[in-house]
Amino acid sequence: MSGAGSFSGCGSVLVTGASRGLGLELVTSLASGGYSPGKIIATARNPTSAQNLQDLAEKHPNIHIVPLDVVSQESIEQCAAEVDGLLQGDGLNCLINNAGINVVADFPSVTAEMMMENFHTNAVAPLMITKAFLPLLKRAAGRGASSSGSMGIQRAAVINMTSLLGSVELNWGDRANNFKWYPYRTSKSALNMVSRCMAVDLQPDGILCMAIHPGWVRTDMGGMEAPLSPEESVSSLLSVIGGLTEKDHGSFLNFTGEQLPW
Repeated sequence: MSGAGSFSGCGSVLVTGASRGLGLELVTSLASGGYSPGKIIATARNPTSAQNLQDLAEKHPNIHIVPLDVVSQESIEQCAAEVDGLLQGDGLNCLINNAGINVVADFPSVTAEMMMENFHTNAVAPLMITKAFLPLLKRAAGRGASSSGSMGIQRAAVINMTSLLGSVELNWGDRANNFKWYPYRTSKSALNMVSRCMAVDLQPDGILCMAIHPGWVRTDMGGMEAPLSPEESVSSLLSVIGGLTEKDHGSFLNFTGEQLPW
């Protein structure tokens, strides 16, 4: 089985930043797309104010909402402990590090504080979250090895939501002139390196790790002029993520499945 349908054979998926935008659409599609995993764990900084997510969880009992402030180590550790309890001895099959922010600043306006804020949320937080959930990912990978040695979401995988704007090679010409976002672009470049470094360290345990660009999407972050709807982006994302194998380990892919230059 490949593509989005593979999620039906996936025991658990955790999505960070699930209260709005792409995160909410990921949870929505996983719950209602006909290929729902056993447990969908949706994290949000303030679950009580995430009304759309709360409404979705009422309709789908396999959605579990867990508080998570991605820039708080204490919150990360509490979230990992709560998820461990929810899984009841099972491991975590798929971690989607989706939470992110865009601090817009060009060369004249950028400050050190802006850089650090964006870097912490977009690059440091996914690393710290993955470290906290590593025991659960290892547990899933170990159990999955008995049925299939192949890497993928049905065993254990870490998916980092990055951006084409983090590509150093592509930051030239129109792309450089039209998006002079120092904090955001550098944070996503850093996330790409974090993803590649983690891929090296997670490989011995059979845990797939990669970075994927969701496209330019009409969300609060992407803006209304973006060409893709959240539904279009997530449909393609889930198809690509569901079909990942060991050949995609350590890769940087577009939402279409194409390789992107670092």
